[in-house]
Amino acid sequence: MEKTFLVLSDGSIFSGYGFGKLAPKPSELNAFPPIGEAVFNTSMTGYQEILTDPSYHGQMVVMTYPHIGNYGCEENLNENALCPQAIPATALVVHELYDGPLPQGKTSLRSFMEKHEVYGITGVDTRRLTLHLRDFGSCNALLVRSDCSTLKGKELILAMKALHAFPSISERDLIEGVSVKKICVDPVVEIPIPEKESLRFAVVDFGIKKSIINELYKRQVRVTLFPSSVTSEEILNSGCSAMFLSNGPGDPALLTHAVRMTKEVIGKLPVFGICLGHQIITCALGGKTVKMKFGHHGANHPVRDCVTGRTFVTSQNHGFMADRESLPPCTNQWFMNANDNSNEGLIHTDLPVMSVQFHPEASPGPHDGSWIFDRFLEVAKQGVTTL
Repeated sequence: MEKTFLVLSDGSIFSGYGFGKLAPKPSELNAFPPIGEAVFNTSMTGYQEILTDPSYHGQMVVMTYPHIGNYGCEENLNENALCPQAIPATALVVHELYDGPLPQGKTSLRSFMEKHEVYGITGVDTRRLTLHLRDFGSCNALLVRSDCSTLKGKELILAMKALHAFPSISERDLIEGVSVKKICVDPVVEIPIPEKESLRFAVVDFGIKKSIINELYKRQVRVTLFPSSVTSEEILNSGCSAMFLSNGPGDPALLTHAVRMTKEVIGKLPVFGICLGHQIITCALGGKTVKMKFGHHGANHPVRDCVTGRTFVTSQNHGFMADRESLPPCTNQWFMNANDNSNEGLIHTDLPVMSVQFHPEASPGPHDGSWIFDRFLEVAKQGVTTL
């Protein structure tokens, strides 16, 4: 393994050893450098699902759990099955990469990353890095390798020049790289396509995880998948029972077309959303979204149901959130984060519109919130939402 450095845009440097795709030297940096927004994820497991989650497109994932890779990988766990051309995450940062024996049929994380040409760095002081991101906020990071034991002089200047020239996550249109390009009827995933069609959802793909489609198929809901550029006319003329806005990467403030389209569909069809979809619905109803300091990334985030008072653990992955103070009078807060009181879901007071910020499909993480899909289905059939 070659000496590799993780350089943050504020000039902080963390050293380690590269694995997966080889990081370039500072003198080899081109128009597509290994730069992504560094975010920390508190999951102990699920590294493969995290790497292949399209919501991580444009991000460098720092795993806080120190030992990563010890149960291997298998291709059927990939969450980017609908756009499998490339692994969405820019890089994986770990304290210790496991290289020992694995169960039969499993591939090592190292081999998986090499096969899919994903950058990785091990041997990093991830505790120090996580505390830095917690205290100063997520920021762009670059991976470079060097023949020297430290990164300094001309090499450091070239690295910082590349970082400062690279746009922030709020300036990048990341949806194009993870959304389908054309309409797809009944996409194929692990769960068989329902033989009997009880309902059909128009699912707008901003980078959907295959597990979401699995959850819909389990409930006998068939799916017509639309690209992110879909118009309201196409949705309303599709014959679908409801519109579902998927998860995805980036800043919802850039998605003006999606917000306008959603605004035109609300009131004519039931509308549901998860993660980025929740943020788009918030904007369509007149609310605002804001950038979080370091976001919520992990499979252990407690969420409180504002109706029942029940608290359950959820899987989350977002760096932007609905501004709770901006939620319009026509909405009620459905869920609230038990750690920081941020908004985790809303329900329209009069129309069949509801959404959640967390991931009820998990993958990875707990399935405490899977009942949300049953609630979506119930509302789609009845056409009304009630707290």
